[in-house]
Amino acid sequence: MNTLDSITNFFQILPTIATAGQPTAAQFEAVRETGFEVVVNLAMSNSDNALPNEVGVVTGLGMNFVHIPVVWTNPTPGDLAQFFAVMDGNRDRRVFVHCALNYRVSSFMYLYRVLRLGVDEEAARWDLLSIWEPDERWSTFIAEARQSAAKAATTNENRSFEQ
Repeated sequence: MNTLDSITNFFQILPTIATAGQPTAAQFEAVRETGFEVVVNLAMSNSDNALPNEVGVVTGLGMNFVHIPVVWTNPTPGDLAQFFAVMDGNRDRRVFVHCALNYRVSSFMYLYRVLRLGVDEEAARWDLLSIWEPDERWSTFIAEARQSAAKAATTNENRSFEQ
């Protein structure tokens, strides 16, 4: 019997959001049976354990599928913006987000929770570190995303004072 806990690095962040590594076709059935409506894949289609025709498997089970292929060695602000837009657009739905091992996802989810949902940074970091400790490239990406968001917030505050 496949359960969500059988999926590599499965982590339930909120009742409406769960993250994991790459599920099998049978595990996607468990995702659907648990009430998830949207599947977001941040892995590349040619990842070592990618599921052939994942879009067909997921949509065949009645779930929506979104693919944001994030290059492991080069996550970009554009990837993150696209992820934020998908998550923001599905706040009223149950969303299952995965990549190959839940490393990309846990990093993006950390940023989403801190920058968009206003979750305490320490709590979000604790959850991130329960999955993995980001390497230098990913630590730099996370720090740059937080700095960019802080700079944008300061710029917006200054604009409101000028008006």
